[in-house]
Amino acid sequence: MAKLQLFAIAASHTLGVQVAAALGVPLAAHEERDFEDGEFKIRPLESVRGGDVYVLHSLHGDTAQSANDKLMRLAVFIGALHDAAATRITAVTPYLCYARKDRRTKAHDPVSSRYVAQILEAVGCDCVLTFDVHNLAAYQNAFRIVAEHLEAGPLFAEFLGSTLGDAPLVVVSPDGGGITRAERFRQTLAARVRRDVTGAFMEKHRSAGVVSGTALVGDVDRRTAIVIDDLISTGGTLARAAVACRAHGATRVIAAATHGLFSAQADATIAALPVEMLIVTDTVPPFRLAPATRAKLAIVSVAPRLAAAIRALNAGDDLEVLQEPS
Repeated sequence: MAKLQLFAIAASHTLGVQVAAALGVPLAAHEERDFEDGEFKIRPLESVRGGDVYVLHSLHGDTAQSANDKLMRLAVFIGALHDAAATRITAVTPYLCYARKDRRTKAHDPVSSRYVAQILEAVGCDCVLTFDVHNLAAYQNAFRIVAEHLEAGPLFAEFLGSTLGDAPLVVVSPDGGGITRAERFRQTLAARVRRDVTGAFMEKHRSAGVVSGTALVGDVDRRTAIVIDDLISTGGTLARAAVACRAHGATRVIAAATHGLFSAQADATIAALPVEMLIVTDTVPPFRLAPATRAKLAIVSVAPRLAAAIRALNAGDDLEVLQEPS
């Protein structure tokens, strides 16, 4: 077992502190300097030679840095660690930027997820660890290095636990592309509550940014419907699914999404959602929401699960066991 060292780039320092506490190790020291022209310098302040090094940085844009800025900072730091003779470098990216653009849907489209993979590979990254990418197969195929993946489903199942009562349960995917994710969560939730859980999904078509499709496939009548997705941007997809569940007789609607991006238009949509509860993780802080809207969220921390994954990787263990409810 190589020496484990965990760095957290400044923009992800809060989550890094939580992961380090769960691991029982201190955050390793590093320096970040910003220059007047927008360039920067970043380097470790302790030896990483022979170390098993983990760099935590969630690659969402915020008020201070864009996703591009954060990606560049991560790449430069990984390059510095590689040059300093770290044995293995793992990029821990709770939210991985550009993961949604994983295929060509129009002529001459970029496959941005593959280009991000090539950047990280080029600077010496050995492994990437992330949460709930948009398309798991595309994520795994984009990288030639080890691409590890965690799901928030077990966290949501554990959080909901005994709050669901005895009513029949149905897990709803808000679009056809999320059926596999919803099915994994359905199985996880059924194991947690020890009873049958059914599934349903919404019809959805998108072209030039316009979403259409209103059919709900599956029975939600007199059931508690749990709408599950990988992320929330404007909130429109989630709203369509929640409204459809209510219209088809669901007695309760609960929504859960791993990444709460909450773009500028999302606040009004989220505030008006016909859901009893909206659960997100802290892979992306909900800084874009107004305080009143933010207060309606239930936020589940990914820090313990990231710490468990880092510990398993350092010990040479598989991560599959972490996908089961604790």
